[in-house]
Amino acid sequence: MRDQILDEATELFARQGYDGTSLNDIAAGVGIKRPSLLHHFPSKDALYGEVFEKMLSEWLERVEETISTPGSGWERFSAVLTSGFDLFVDNPSYVRLMRREALEGGDRLGIDLIGVVTPLFDAAVDWLEEEMSAGRFRSVDARHILITAYASLLGYVSDAPFINGLMNDDALAPATLAARRKHVLDLFHRALVPEGVTPTSRLTSLRS
Repeated sequence: MRDQILDEATELFARQGYDGTSLNDIAAGVGIKRPSLLHHFPSKDALYGEVFEKMLSEWLERVEETISTPGSGWERFSAVLTSGFDLFVDNPSYVRLMRREALEGGDRLGIDLIGVVTPLFDAAVDWLEEEMSAGRFRSVDARHILITAYASLLGYVSDAPFINGLMNDDALAPATLAARRKHVLDLFHRALVPEGVTPTSRLTSLRS
């Protein structure tokens, strides 16, 4: 029942925002009464906080699993990029929640969102700069590369309804997503990998 409540709350908070979602809405979506919901979560703040903790936990687990795989240079960078893209595509509600919190500053969360993400961001910057020093990547601004990667993944999924109109196609259809992944990876490969270095199989073995 807790998982059902969390799933429904995630969808409603993402679609309607925190202020636009009531505990009654969530309870009705699950098919229970408000007192039953309060048995599991004492308040809307507590439920919202747990929704975010679950989201962050799944995201961090995916990132850490990808980072721990063997490889260096483009092989590892493309693996992380692909993993992030797939996570956002598989969980559009997460994307909308992240967008809302980024715009609203995360004031209502009992979680220091920036504090959670900053160590990963800083570690990624350090790794990129080491790869640049080793000659596996071009010398570029590592922080801006990461922010550009984040924006290119999150923005595509969050703005999919708008992109549908621009492309006259379903932005989240499997074939369109495969083309988008390849485009993003090609773009970053050209930005990062020095000339003469052959793309790894990761570039052409994307999930369809």
